[in-house]
Amino acid sequence: MASPANSFVGTPYWMAPEVILAMDEGQYDGKVDIWSLGITCIELAERKPPLFNMNAMSALYHIAQNDSPTLQSNEWTDSFRRFVDYCLQKIPQERPTSAELLRHDFVRRDRPLRVLIDLIQRTKDAVRELDNLQYRKMKKILFQETRNGPLNESQEDEEDSEHGTNLIREMDSLGSNHSIPSMSVSTGSQSSSVNSMQEVMDESSCELVMMHDDENTINSSSSVVPKKDHVFIRDEAGHGDPRPEPRPTQSVQSQALHYRNRERFATIKSASLVTRQIHEHEQENELREQMSGYKRMRRQHQKQLIALENKLKAEMDEHRLKLQKEVETHANNSSIELEKLAKKQVAIIEKEAKVAAADEKKFQQQILAQQKKDLTTFLESQKKQYKICKEKIKEEMNEDHSTPKKEKQERISKHKENLQHTQAEEEAHLLTQQRLYYDKNCRFFKRKIMIKRHEVEQQNIREELNKKRTQKEMEHAMLIRHDESTRELEYRQLHTLQKLRMDLIRLQHQTELENQLEYNKRRERELHRKHVMELRQQPKNLKAMEMQIKKQFQDTCKVQTKQYKALKNHQLEVTPKNEHKTILKTLKDEQTRKLAILAEQYEQSINEMMASQALRLDEAQEAECQALRLQLQQEMELLNAYQSKIKMQTEAQHERELQKLEQRVSLRRAHLEQKIEEELAALQKERSERIKYLLERQEREIETFDMESLRMGFGNLVTLDFPKEDYR
Repeated sequence: MASPANSFVGTPYWMAPEVILAMDEGQYDGKVDIWSLGITCIELAERKPPLFNMNAMSALYHIAQNDSPTLQSNEWTDSFRRFVDYCLQKIPQERPTSAELLRHDFVRRDRPLRVLIDLIQRTKDAVRELDNLQYRKMKKILFQETRNGPLNESQEDEEDSEHGTNLIREMDSLGSNHSIPSMSVSTGSQSSSVNSMQEVMDESSCELVMMHDDENTINSSSSVVPKKDHVFIRDEAGHGDPRPEPRPTQSVQSQALHYRNRERFATIKSASLVTRQIHEHEQENELREQMSGYKRMRRQHQKQLIALENKLKAEMDEHRLKLQKEVETHANNSSIELEKLAKKQVAIIEKEAKVAAADEKKFQQQILAQQKKDLTTFLESQKKQYKICKEKIKEEMNEDHSTPKKEKQERISKHKENLQHTQAEEEAHLLTQQRLYYDKNCRFFKRKIMIKRHEVEQQNIREELNKKRTQKEMEHAMLIRHDESTRELEYRQLHTLQKLRMDLIRLQHQTELENQLEYNKRRERELHRKHVMELRQQPKNLKAMEMQIKKQFQDTCKVQTKQYKALKNHQLEVTPKNEHKTILKTLKDEQTRKLAILAEQYEQSINEMMASQALRLDEAQEAECQALRLQLQQEMELLNAYQSKIKMQTEAQHERELQKLEQRVSLRRAHLEQKIEEELAALQKERSERIKYLLERQEREIETFDMESLRMGFGNLVTLDFPKEDYR
């Protein structure tokens, strides 16, 4: 980041707009020096920079918010105007660089090579003449002859004053008059055109005293009189009583040689200018310190705002990190809970499978045991029936005596075979029925186990989906709580930042008002000091004017005396001698009367002159006071207007920030609600799809099982009951 020119430190008049704005925000580059160059061109042309007569605080607002300044006079060339406008582009990106300025027509035009040297030489000559004038005044004060009357002294003063006025006017024509402090010096500005040429001088210029050339200060008919750091030369010519010439001491000679050596370094500063600059430097130190303090305050305010913004940003980052960790923890806990539920469901399914297998085995064993018991009972019944049939046949055969025994034996054997065959068929039929019954009931039991397993699966999936829904609802409630806490934190941070900004703006405006009031008091003190000096100077001016009126009175008296003598001689020539006495008396009385009238007119002229001068001085001072009060009032009103504008802009900015935050919060809440709705819809869709898929799968399994049962010849197993059938 570049810095403004060091010659302009403490004064805002050469500052570029981005330099002023950089007190609060942003950075700036080296193009600020291009702006300072354009302001310097206006200063050289118009003998003061823009807004020079305005307070520094008010000038800051003007430079930052108003348009770029331009040359006011129409006497300058178009190329110079274009060059100044080119340097004073308000937008830094549109402002040229130094390389582009070197290609400008104003810089590349033909111009005399010795123009600056001639200008400096003219200024040095004028300064030398002004120093000679001051030297002659000092010599006259030190070596005033007692034979010189007050009239001659006033005449010499008038001549010297007139000569000094001409020299000052000549200095003004060279552009050096702005080194004299004016009413606008209190604004903290540097002297304009001469000070621009004085940048080559060393800071110790206040110690330099303009010495005269050897041929103007030292000659054979001179005497050296030491007075502080000056060597005053007293010419012996023209004095009635020459005095012995004092011999200079060794220190005075070495001091004079030292100044003669230093005179080889030419300067364009007069001794009075150096003294005046010392006084200006004291004032500028105070103003520079005030401006530096104002800049430090603005930078401190900016640092406070940046520090608060960083603190709030860190707080917001910490808050978001905390919320993110909470969301991650909830997600991890939800995943762990789902894993535990899945493991639990798997364990339940395995347990149910083992229980079902045990029940099926137990059920099969029960059927087999019952069938075995039934088979044993059936076989015992067959045995009893077989014995009964056998005995019955035997009885029938015993009753039949006609049938041979062999035939009886055959018939008994055949009947036994038939009975055994019938019993074998019945036993086989019983075994077949028992096998069919066993298979069918086992099949039905498997179907029942499958249906029970389906119910367990449905219960598990409902439990899982309900668990997911509960977790999702808890997550949504947590996100809503996070959004509300984030919204509260954002509103609190915005309120804190805006409150600090408004407090700093109020402090800045209070400081600006205090500086403006201090500036007003300083301007009033300077004006009062000027009026006091004018009042102190008034007796000298009145004495000079009184001496002038007295001189006019003396000249009139001389003229009347000459006229009286001429009239007396004429009257004496044309009148008889015996009337000469009367005529002389009459002429004497007439001369006395006219001289009395002249004396009365002289007194009246002096009184009128004093009254008019006092009245004119009072009116001029009152007019200056009124003009100063009006100017200060306008500057105060302008400062208040700009401060009100800044305050309104800040309040509008705060309102925009609040609206932007509200819009961002509402948009984030809408996105969150939309996300919640989408996630709930997706969860509901997943629930429906998974339940539908499970039911379809289970239905397919039942259909496949029933179709297989039909192929096995078991028929409808849905309404199958376990009847106690008689297998016989």
